[in-house]
Amino acid sequence: MAMLVAPLFLALAGCTGSEANVDSGDGQGYVAGDGSAQVIDSADRRAAPDLAGATLDGDQLALTDFAGDVVVLNLWASWCGPCRAEAPALQQVYADSRNKGVEFLGINSRDQEAAAAAFEKNFGITYPSLVDDSGELQLAFHDSVPASSIPWTLVIDRDGLIAARILGPTTYSQLSDLVDEVASEG
Repeated sequence: MAMLVAPLFLALAGCTGSEANVDSGDGQGYVAGDGSAQVIDSADRRAAPDLAGATLDGDQLALTDFAGDVVVLNLWASWCGPCRAEAPALQQVYADSRNKGVEFLGINSRDQEAAAAAFEKNFGITYPSLVDDSGELQLAFHDSVPASSIPWTLVIDRDGLIAARILGPTTYSQLSDLVDEVASEG
């Protein structure tokens, strides 16, 4: 019985996203962050890595396609409980900020295509997401976020520099405030 309860406890603990370095219960070795946010001082910002690939819709897209815009980049997967929890907030901030020169781009990490498509449909996600079957796109950001963390969100400024990060699930108010702050910069 204890052998059955322990995995269930770990899976439930990971779905809360309330503690850093908690096993997400996904069986893939990911950890959920604590939702902490950090604005990066302009002098300390690094360029976002080149990012390009196929979207879930089959289109080709690159981060450079959004040059001059603020970009919110979110790593997610359909099997990630904290990703499901934050999805409505991400979509709402996207809808509210799109006319302010803010774009959103998801990275769907190590997921099944049908499950990822169902996730987007169920949560009404209308911004594009790149397919990252191998985890290569996720690992390109190892200097900015822990390689095994999911979800995470980065806000990239109009100069292509990483201006803010959130480790773990975000909320509408947290993300909206970060986006407004970065979008209001010169």
